[in-house]
Amino acid sequence: MKYLRNVTMCIAAFAMVISFSGPAFAESVNGSYEENNPDKGGIMKSSDKIESATVYVLLPLPYAQNALEPVISENTISFHYGKHYKGYVDNLNKLVAGTELAGMSLEEIIIATSGKADKTAIFNNASQAWNHAFYWNSLAPEGGGEVPSTLKVKIEASFGSVDACKKELAAAATSQFGSGWAWLVLDGDKLKVVKTGNADSPLTKGMKPLLTIDVWEHAYYLDYQNRRADYVNAVIDKLINWDFAADNLG
Repeated sequence: MKYLRNVTMCIAAFAMVISFSGPAFAESVNGSYEENNPDKGGIMKSSDKIESATVYVLLPLPYAQNALEPVISENTISFHYGKHYKGYVDNLNKLVAGTELAGMSLEEIIIATSGKADKTAIFNNASQAWNHAFYWNSLAPEGGGEVPSTLKVKIEASFGSVDACKKELAAAATSQFGSGWAWLVLDGDKLKVVKTGNADSPLTKGMKPLLTIDVWEHAYYLDYQNRRADYVNAVIDKLINWDFAADNLG
């Protein structure tokens, strides 16, 4: 795969293994993530799965915190990554400690707790940790631009054109009431755009996420205030990572 590279996805405090659909690759990671060292970042994909973990830690950003400027400022990324995303990961560790869920992958926790009233807090934090890790990789400093041919063929079969897909993605992101996410997903053999509220995820509906746009206010408010549409359109035009979506398509 052209864009996706063998990477570390730091979810275990001491060691973990990531399984890829493709050439076998496994890497152990020791220690915790240093927030001020973005060069240790990595790319995840929707089929990546953490096989074992005892403590969940932050997935390093796949780029420097100022790399998405001027569309998304370093200030926004610093707060979004270092406060909000970190908060979900920290809360998850507290909530699952000593339970039957400890050591499960994030995907397994999400599926196991979805729709269960007594597990709502765990679901929210696990799903938000996963959603954010996926969002970081749905963006790229030189994103937008041409769609890889394999993905383009699929988009045209499902939406009619790339522009139609972009318009539907923008509409979903801007019309989501309150906090949530807009997603490009593979549902069966067809691509769709869906939106989810709060922490919800297409994973709970059997869909395969290809990319996402975060429309929680903390993702854009420092830069755009209430102009969500401006944020969404700028992300789609200049940052959206079509290579990442193509890799997830497989």
